[in-house]
Amino acid sequence: MNIAQYIKKHIDKNFNEGDLPFRTSKKSVTVGHTLCDFGEIENCIYFLIDGIAQVNIMNSKGDVRIIDFFFPENFFCSYTSLIQSTPSDVQIVATTNCELEVVENSELQLAYKNSLLANKLGRYETEKLYLKKVKREKDLLTKTREEIYLELINNKSEIIHQLPIDSIAKYLGIHPESLSRIRKKKTKSN
Repeated sequence: MNIAQYIKKHIDKNFNEGDLPFRTSKKSVTVGHTLCDFGEIENCIYFLIDGIAQVNIMNSKGDVRIIDFFFPENFFCSYTSLIQSTPSDVQIVATTNCELEVVENSELQLAYKNSLLANKLGRYETEKLYLKKVKREKDLLTKTREEIYLELINNKSEIIHQLPIDSIAKYLGIHPESLSRIRKKKTKSN
């Protein structure tokens, strides 16, 4: 699914796929490619057509943690950097080979000034991202890592198997050995 199809599905059923309010470009990246690095100023927003991307953050000890994954049919970028034009405090990396549709920030800002559709899309995505972040925060405060892992498996089972164990462990905030124990426990219970 590309951006135009996404808009037709989620924003405006009558949308003509040739009437995007901004220009886009296609981009293919390979696993490990950094889309936005620590300290860079983000100037694009990405729509994931295929693949998985992750958002990393570095703690005060220099350890990298994964704070989010993005799967197909999602927009993503270093939002704080994009919105504030400040150096990114996160790193965005392709976890798998990815097919992307890219919108330059200048195109997006022009569309916001001239297009109700662009504003509807922006609002929809902002609300979706906010709800995702609130859910993640609540889960981290109220659920065990095992419960979060099982939910991830249940919701993204066809995709999650593409992720390395250490990436899933970093996302959950646990050691890979702890995740192995959780996985063994799940296998025994099935």
